[in-house]
Amino acid sequence: MVFDRDNWQEIFATIRKNKLRTALTMLGVFWGIFMLVIMLGSGNGLRNGILKDFSGTATNSFYVWAQQTNKAYKGYKPGRYFNFDIADAEALRQLPEMAVVHPMNQLGGHDESNTVVRGLKTAQCEIFACYPYFREINEVKISQGRFINDLDLKEKRKICVVGPRVVELLFAKGEEVLGQYIRINGVYFKIVGQSFVSASGGEGREQAQRIYTPFTTFSNAFNYADRVGWFAIKSADNVPAEQAEKKAISVLKERHKISPEDEKAIGHWNMEVEYNKLQGLFLGIEVLVWIVGIGTLMAGIIGISNIMLIVVKERTREIGVKRALGAVPAQIIGQIMLEAIFLTAISGYFGLVLGIGLLELLNSAIGSSAEMFSNPTVDLSVASKALAVLIFSGALAGLIPARKAISVKPVEALRSE
Repeated sequence: MVFDRDNWQEIFATIRKNKLRTALTMLGVFWGIFMLVIMLGSGNGLRNGILKDFSGTATNSFYVWAQQTNKAYKGYKPGRYFNFDIADAEALRQLPEMAVVHPMNQLGGHDESNTVVRGLKTAQCEIFACYPYFREINEVKISQGRFINDLDLKEKRKICVVGPRVVELLFAKGEEVLGQYIRINGVYFKIVGQSFVSASGGEGREQAQRIYTPFTTFSNAFNYADRVGWFAIKSADNVPAEQAEKKAISVLKERHKISPEDEKAIGHWNMEVEYNKLQGLFLGIEVLVWIVGIGTLMAGIIGISNIMLIVVKERTREIGVKRALGAVPAQIIGQIMLEAIFLTAISGYFGLVLGIGLLELLNSAIGSSAEMFSNPTVDLSVASKALAVLIFSGALAGLIPARKAISVKPVEALRSE
């Protein structure tokens, strides 16, 4: 049936006879799959752009920091300030729910910048104190040199790793960075590494202006003693970060004599919870896109089905002749369905190609400059499945007119004008 030359001659003869009608019919299917591809690609672009800020950070991580108590407990009045310390880190590491417990400090406090000096040049930078295993939670990519190591911590070396924006502000283009010294609050640090940033948006700008120093050196140089600003914690495998977070907060409250009901004494932020919220949001957007896209496709396919009904009515006499000459119902059904599938497949293919081409053009135009939109592409397997569903739907669209065609008795068909 598919390779029957006569069938294809009849199909093309019908198309040539009704060019405008055929084109308008195919336009519905073309537009349906074109819009489906564009909407799926746009949804993926939005997802990639927003989730890009999560790249390089363990999604099963969370952060806790000390705030002001809100309830009286064990003789302590509300409104008490307290600080975490290194002993808290050791206590948290004993919990089986924790994979990595990383104490953190930032000079001046969270989101505070400090003046960094090199010669006559200055820059406002964020100064972080960390350990080598900080990169198990937050990725720090090194473009040259190295990151902080255990010997730096043990010997309290005054070394640092600087971000690309720091280099841009303090060094001339092409000037050697490694081995040079910068001054932070009157203390000189030797640069042993330079990082580069892959994140975009505000997070990318912050990372570009960060300077990482050994935790022990930082504590000694800036009189932080054993104080800890906050903890960056990664939960153990197969342990939800939310569960680990509750356990960590419970232990910290107990150690610092804070009421278990005091919800404001310890601040916290959970990467896994926020990540899952966004994933749920984008899943909802994707489902909505499929519903709208499939609805548009169905409208086009119904159009093809209606046109095929008209075709059957116009060719009633021809069908009657075929039946009278011995054509079996399967041949008539196959002829009608083949035409419907052909129209659907061709229009769907062009819609698919144009949609993917437009997305690729958009991707090339925006590159990596867009903060909230990145790589708006559609997976080829998804596009192929959409086209396969479209062709199957085209077969169904031709089935109803085909069954109507064989329901007409040959004698009545021959009498038809």
